[in-house]
Amino acid sequence: MKKTARKQLTHVDPAGRPAMVDVSGKAVTPREATAECRVRFPADVAVQLRASGLKSAKGGIVETAIIAGTMAVKRTHELIPFCHPLPIEGCRISVEWAGERDLRIECMVRTTHRTGVEMEALTGANIAALTVYDMCKALSHRIVIGPAKLLGKRGGRRDFGQG
Repeated sequence: MKKTARKQLTHVDPAGRPAMVDVSGKAVTPREATAECRVRFPADVAVQLRASGLKSAKGGIVETAIIAGTMAVKRTHELIPFCHPLPIEGCRISVEWAGERDLRIECMVRTTHRTGVEMEALTGANIAALTVYDMCKALSHRIVIGPAKLLGKRGGRRDFGQG
């Protein structure tokens, strides 16, 4: 009978203390990750936002969310303690209606490095969603953010999800 390796947390040292993963022995390879986050509006707010073309008194909602998400991708290592600073080679964020009341935000990030960009993609999608909330909160505080999830990653030890 084949024995499967037990999965373990990677950001904990043998003594149980938090630790940054040492990636010095890993190969430098192309890495890519895609994440999404949803923003759900009350029905009346969604109607109003559709009528305005997703523009608010603060400016273009989609454009501002894309800029904020991109900025967050580049600063993920400053926000999440054990993330390595990475040279971001590509970042694409899309914001589109997914049904009558939901915006779907997708963030794809690329690098060539020793570690992946899953956290960068998740951070970009979530900060873009928070920016949408910020720009629309004058219309309602009943806006819901989430779920947020990793859709896929390529490169490194194992691939996951969509490619």
